[in-house]
Amino acid sequence: MAKGDAAMLDRRSRNRALLARQGLLQRWKATAAEAIERLVGMQSQSPTAGYVGLWSRLERFELEDLAGLIRDRKAVRIALMRSTIHLVTARDCRALRPVLQALQERLLMTGTPYGKALAGLDLEAVVAAGRRMLVDQPRTVEEMGRLLQKQWPGRDAKSLSYAMRNLLPLVQVPPRGLWGIGGLPLCTTAEAWLRQPLGTDTAPEPMLLRYLAAFGPASVQDMQIWSGLTRLQPVVDALRPKLVTFHDESGRELFDLPDAPRPDPDVPAPPRFLPEYDNLLLSHAEREHVIAEQYRSLVYGNFMPPVLLVDGLVRGRWKATQARSAAVLRIEMFEPLSKPQAAAVTEEGERLLQLVAEGAKSREVRIEAVA
Repeated sequence: MAKGDAAMLDRRSRNRALLARQGLLQRWKATAAEAIERLVGMQSQSPTAGYVGLWSRLERFELEDLAGLIRDRKAVRIALMRSTIHLVTARDCRALRPVLQALQERLLMTGTPYGKALAGLDLEAVVAAGRRMLVDQPRTVEEMGRLLQKQWPGRDAKSLSYAMRNLLPLVQVPPRGLWGIGGLPLCTTAEAWLRQPLGTDTAPEPMLLRYLAAFGPASVQDMQIWSGLTRLQPVVDALRPKLVTFHDESGRELFDLPDAPRPDPDVPAPPRFLPEYDNLLLSHAEREHVIAEQYRSLVYGNFMPPVLLVDGLVRGRWKATQARSAAVLRIEMFEPLSKPQAAAVTEEGERLLQLVAEGAKSREVRIEAVA
């Protein structure tokens, strides 16, 4: 299909396609590991965000389903797309980190103030020293920076710690990431933790095709926003024979896999609770197919709160708290709900509390207007 002949996909059509691929239109009959791979990882700045994210997407999910993967080294948390912490399977850790390693290095040197402080330093020697520190025990990144400063006393400890974070494939080890267990983010290398070497293929094409399967239809700019990679137009152009094209309301060219789901835009979308920093809200340049422009300031900021989808769009934010044996789910709505919508949200909220406040003797869902 020639570019000028491509069909137009409006926001609602793109919304339903995205929800279907995210397990948010109809929950998946899949394991936690299968879902994590379908999603090409899950944003995991909050150590326990993946539990709610998986619960919202799977027909059957218990907290132990993910905790077991983390304890058994079948899933890890590591800096990947956009150089942010993601929850991925062990297989995807080994495959994705090499593709994104150059991104980690570039962002260290140009995207942080620490690159200048590292100028003239033999970074290969620093990385080698960092690896040796992790042979005996996992450490925090900050501790590694302080120990490295003893070897390079003229250098800033924080800059050295960021060098470790970006130049080494560090995974955060349990109990970090286990539900209900706190603790410092202790790290070791992915190779040491997984007891296998990382892959060697750095070509981005397989990762981009998986992105389209999970987030498409999407533009080249969307792919760059999601991954953090740049100059992807030639890569996508080379993939054109494998793709179909559309355009959005503004004429942006959108790419997709031929057989990927693109449901009828009028198919109903049930309410869904998403955790903080969910990738649904971070993986496109133009996001009005998931959140209206007037609500962006209520969600995007120094902290991205957990949000509520109603009819496929972000319509509120939420927080679950528990005092002794009483659990409360407080939902702040950006706009009023109809009675049927409020009933459906309440029902889904009660199910969420059964997950996150399993031991509570009383559970309450409160729906309020945003302050």
